[in-house]
Amino acid sequence: MTDIPRILGGRYEVGDLIGRGGMAQVHIGYDTRLSRTVAIKVLRADLAADPTFLARFRREAQSAAALNHPAIVAVYDTSEEHVTTASGRSLALPYIVMEYVRGSTVAKLLSNGQALPIDEAVQIAAGVLSALEYSHQEGIIHRDIKPGNIMMTQDGKVKVMDFGIARAIADSAATMTSTNSVVGTAQYLSPEQARGEVVDTRSDLYSTGCLLYELLTGKPPFQGDSAVAVAYQHVSETPKPASQIAPDIPDTIDRVVMKSLAKKREDRYQDAAEMRSELLRAARGGAVLAPDVDTWQTRVVPTPTRAAEATAVAPAYMPAGGTAPMSHTQTGISPVNAEDESKKKSKKWLIWLGILLALLAIGGISYALLQQGTPEKTEPVVVKVDVPDLANMDQAEARKTIEGVGLKFVLGDPINDDKIPSGRFISSDPAVGTSVEKGTRVTVHFSAGPNSVTVPALNTGKMTEEQARAELEKLGLSVGSVETVNQAGMQKGIVIDTEPSAGSTVPKGSAVHLYVSSGKVELPKLIGKTQEDAQNTLSALQLQFNIEHVTNDQPKGTIIEQSPLAGLIDSTARITLKVSDGPAPTPPSTPTDPTKPTTPTDPPSTPNTGGSGTGNGK
Repeated sequence: MTDIPRILGGRYEVGDLIGRGGMAQVHIGYDTRLSRTVAIKVLRADLAADPTFLARFRREAQSAAALNHPAIVAVYDTSEEHVTTASGRSLALPYIVMEYVRGSTVAKLLSNGQALPIDEAVQIAAGVLSALEYSHQEGIIHRDIKPGNIMMTQDGKVKVMDFGIARAIADSAATMTSTNSVVGTAQYLSPEQARGEVVDTRSDLYSTGCLLYELLTGKPPFQGDSAVAVAYQHVSETPKPASQIAPDIPDTIDRVVMKSLAKKREDRYQDAAEMRSELLRAARGGAVLAPDVDTWQTRVVPTPTRAAEATAVAPAYMPAGGTAPMSHTQTGISPVNAEDESKKKSKKWLIWLGILLALLAIGGISYALLQQGTPEKTEPVVVKVDVPDLANMDQAEARKTIEGVGLKFVLGDPINDDKIPSGRFISSDPAVGTSVEKGTRVTVHFSAGPNSVTVPALNTGKMTEEQARAELEKLGLSVGSVETVNQAGMQKGIVIDTEPSAGSTVPKGSAVHLYVSSGKVELPKLIGKTQEDAQNTLSALQLQFNIEHVTNDQPKGTIIEQSPLAGLIDSTARITLKVSDGPAPTPPSTPTDPTKPTTPTDPPSTPNTGGSGTGNGK
């Protein structure tokens, strides 16, 4: 056995084993260059020398790396590490570095056999359909949708992984039926995969229908003793309606599930977006275009013989991780016994006798025609019927009426109509009353409801951008541009307005532009204003504030300081204002009594009394 190196590509540290599949094992890893935790899928060493598995592994990397969607596990890098086997042989060991998803697989959630709550089941299926819608647009068919390939993150988000058998739509005609090849998991296999036919995007939708069925009931739609037995049921049997197992499942959701499990691809949903939209509408209790459950139950599916079952199913389906179920002759067909062989020989002479009699009869008829001359040509009898009136019928009623007169029912694209209720008949091609041959295909169109919708009120001050997106999608609208604006009193991410405004009538599918709060507000300069003006300004901006009074030379009631200063601030910030109480008071002077003599502060000077003349000489 070859040990996996502890460092791959000079940057990825390989940690503990966290998962194991039919052809690879997954380890937790660490990207030393980008300092992040990753998941590393490494091809099993015993398969690395097989060109078929190498090609599949590389195709998985190419398929997944081309997809960038929040519901698809991201692929960061892929390469090969050269290792030496125990026998001394050099081997290129390919690996894929992926996003590490913290959570658990849906298979683990279903491991106890219990169904999930309906809302949670719808959420998971809608997430898978969102991922498939993107991958199909990018030209990639997954081909192995099952609970083990769906991750639920710790915050409830859906992640689709393992594009190990995915193929480009342009290359989807290539089937993989050789020994040890995997074309899907039996319990989630579409009928066309089981028959070895060309797959398309609708094959993924069938597998998603199987997944949704198990999420709602706790068990897959078909079960059997072997993979071939299960695959045979997918081809020839109609599953029991999910509501018969879990009676709390609404009829609308039951109808969506049964339509997704239709045997014929043209009877299923034609793309993931259509199925996701119908499923979400059913979960909300809205009308759906899927026919009644009884429509599928009353269809007669021809039951092939055991020999046909062996030749049609066994060679096409290869169970994961094992070899194809074969007979002793390795052909998938039981050997013919001696008794059957003798019966065949005994009938050969009868066949030759019949051929001889037919030749004689042809010769006799030709001779008679030559004797009688060329007879008139007889036109074949053509039986014609009129396309019946389907007014006010739903899909189930219309199908029953069309097939009842010997015509073939084909479901057409839904048409928006402001007057005809959703799900009711609108038109047909050929039109009602047209005389056509029996067996003619009649394409029937039903109403998809009004083509215009009213823009909902999203500016309630409580709705986030994500909630607004969901609300618009429910109504068949999309989100256009999202502009961030400053709005007083609004937390970050809250929708404050729309364009067109709430209550406007717009065509279905229109884009609605959102104005979302930045969580910021522009604080003006308050210094120099009066306390009353400053308080009115802050109240208008819905900001909290504190007032501090200080002695200052400014006039009383004047704002002398603010914190924070003017500029862009959080709408939750608290403002501190310092207000002047005026200058400090001057102490009063002592008054003077005029009746009292003033006491000089300095002694009086002696006056000079000298006069003219001379002194006495003393």
